[in-house]
Amino acid sequence: MSNDGWCAIGLGSNLGDSKAILTGAIERLKIHPQIELLAVSSWYLTAPIGPPQPDYVNGCATIETSLTPLDLLDVLQSIEAEFGRVRQEVWGARTLDLDLLLYGDRIIDLPILQIPHPHMCDRAFVLIPLAEIAPDRIEPSSGESIATLAKKLESSGVKLLL
Repeated sequence: MSNDGWCAIGLGSNLGDSKAILTGAIERLKIHPQIELLAVSSWYLTAPIGPPQPDYVNGCATIETSLTPLDLLDVLQSIEAEFGRVRQEVWGARTLDLDLLLYGDRIIDLPILQIPHPHMCDRAFVLIPLAEIAPDRIEPSSGESIATLAKKLESSGVKLLL
């Protein structure tokens, strides 16, 4: 697969057996014929954003894919549905959240898909695990590396899950 199809995906869960759900989602990505799993970060326990809810388990994965960005989004949403994701409330609790963070150096602004993910540069729970597996990747909107962006954020609420 070409380097053009390099992507970063954010994973999160705070309902059910979150670690097992996230591991299951990684397995689904791994077996997809048009996705090559490159790296998976450690899992991190993070405080939620939004309404009162349990803490999240978050991490990131990098992949290589021949899927278009919209087709990859469809795959991610079908994996979420497979694990019982119900979209009810913005920033509400969920069994599985898969966010397409980066797709190469593309900048996409569609009603259903924004790449880079519009909030990734403000979220330590995204940048800390992503910096673990892709520190030198450049976030195309800012032109800065993931490691540089991660260092700018207060990250005391992001704890390595052992």
